[in-house]
Amino acid sequence: MEHLSEILLSRLSDFIANHIGLYFPEARWRDLERGIHAAAREFEFDSAEACVQWLMSAPLTRLQIEVLASHLTVGETYFLRDRKTFTALEEEILPQLIRSRRGGERQLRIWSAGGCTGEEAYSIAMLFDRILPDVANWHVTILATDINPRFLRHAAGGSYNHWSFRDTPSWMKERYFQERKSSRFEILPRIKRMVTFSYLNLAEDSYPSLTNNTNAMDLILCRNVLMYFAPDTVRKVVGNLYRCLVDGGWLIVSPTEVSHTLFGQFVTINFCGMTFYRKAQSLDLQVPTFEFRPFLPETKLETPNIEVEPGLGTLPPMSEVGIPGRAPSPSDNSKPETSYSQPEPNPYTEAVSLYEQGQYSAAVQKLEELVIRGPNRPEVMALLARTHANQGKLTEAQEWSEKAIATDKLNPGFYYLRATILHEQGRTDEASLALKKALYLDQNFVLAHFALGNIARQQGRHKESEKYFGNALTLLKRFCRRQMD
Repeated sequence: MEHLSEILLSRLSDFIANHIGLYFPEARWRDLERGIHAAAREFEFDSAEACVQWLMSAPLTRLQIEVLASHLTVGETYFLRDRKTFTALEEEILPQLIRSRRGGERQLRIWSAGGCTGEEAYSIAMLFDRILPDVANWHVTILATDINPRFLRHAAGGSYNHWSFRDTPSWMKERYFQERKSSRFEILPRIKRMVTFSYLNLAEDSYPSLTNNTNAMDLILCRNVLMYFAPDTVRKVVGNLYRCLVDGGWLIVSPTEVSHTLFGQFVTINFCGMTFYRKAQSLDLQVPTFEFRPFLPETKLETPNIEVEPGLGTLPPMSEVGIPGRAPSPSDNSKPETSYSQPEPNPYTEAVSLYEQGQYSAAVQKLEELVIRGPNRPEVMALLARTHANQGKLTEAQEWSEKAIATDKLNPGFYYLRATILHEQGRTDEASLALKKALYLDQNFVLAHFALGNIARQQGRHKESEKYFGNALTLLKRFCRRQMD
């Protein structure tokens, strides 16, 4: 194996940290070199040095990131890994979450961030099945993400060998798996259906987001992941995970990643000799945004056949659904030259600023004052729907989305907003109908095509899902061509 120079390894280490977030200090340069040699072979380079120069010649593509991640990360996991953590989950954390929701909307949202080959996410699903007798009456969302697409394909297949069951109690394999050929064990379909797998690079600033379902989480497991990142990236990831949690939500990291400094914004809780972190229940805490996760597609546009009042429009970004650009922060250095040059406070702009800072209770108060004053403003109602949804208050969110639609029936973005809320409530058929109304108003609405493809795929209607994913891909290609012209 040819050895790369220390200068090139240093440059490559910085490049990987900046573009993928993976951290390779000098002590781990040999690991980096081994990974690059493997990646070079996959990229069909005879020389690792030539491969490195090629990679660093331009911003990394999604494919390059995926290949590098597959060779620079380690997929070492198994069912119920770290038994103390799962004991705390089974005996303390999950029962608390279940009790807090049993009297209202029976929904819980869990995220396995950096979930590798799926053992962690499936372990959570099996725990829910074990401790929640009426699990069928609940809407439990378990999202598992990873940067390595090969891990995700393995996880989605749900087939494991004996090595994934080391240090796992016998009841788990006997109760939740079927033995197949070659000593493979396949997870039961009903448990498999509880988990959704999706690509996500935690080092990218793309969560909480309107496109990957990382909002309003009750519990996030991010174990043995932060150790891969550079210190600045770790701080950014922890801040993002904090915003992804609802008030009172839990974050679990591995014992080696526990840090009072790094997780200072959380409340520290100890169970079974283990340290866990909880987002305090406070009026000014940040919670995430609300959405569907995207899948992938095919071609030829088809418009759904549904009657609704005709009109024009697209799903506006936040700035165009009555949610203008970010209001100035109190910490901005710019000051007016004189006191009389300061503009009159705009209550809606103030509410937007509070929303973007995650101060949802204060935002709701200002928005409700605007509603009382009148006249009816659909953008105020839409923001109220989003704000309630970001707090996990889906009934209130649904009511405000319907009021926004009643005020402006021709805005497809409002139907999409309502669909996301209905989907989160488990009302899939109604969500589909709302999305089709959005598409009737604007057949070029990419996110609505994605969402309908997602729903059809989850329900096993594969031809229909391919149609919607194909529509979305066609629209995206058309958009890319226009951008290049």
